[in-house]
Amino acid sequence: MLKNMNTENMNLIQRLQSPTPKLFRIIRTVGLCLAAAGTALLSAPVALPVAVATVAGYLAVAGGVMTAVSQVVVQGE
Repeated sequence: MLKNMNTENMNLIQRLQSPTPKLFRIIRTVGLCLAAAGTALLSAPVALPVAVATVAGYLAVAGGVMTAVSQVVVQGE
C-alpha cells in the first residue's frame, strides 16, 4: 500500500497505517504490558505504600511512552 512513499514526508495517519518493524512491535507489546501493570497497581483498591505507588506511576508513564514511540516507527525502503 505505501511501498514507494518517502518516510520523511509522511503525516501521522500515514505513519500509523504503515508497517512496523518486528523489533518495535515487540517493544510496543512490552510497553503495553508495563502500562497495564502500572495502571493495575495504581487502581488497586487496597492502600499501597508510597514507594509502590510511585513506581507504578513511573511504569504507567514509561509504558505509554514506549508504546507511542514504537507505534510511529515505520519500515524504511
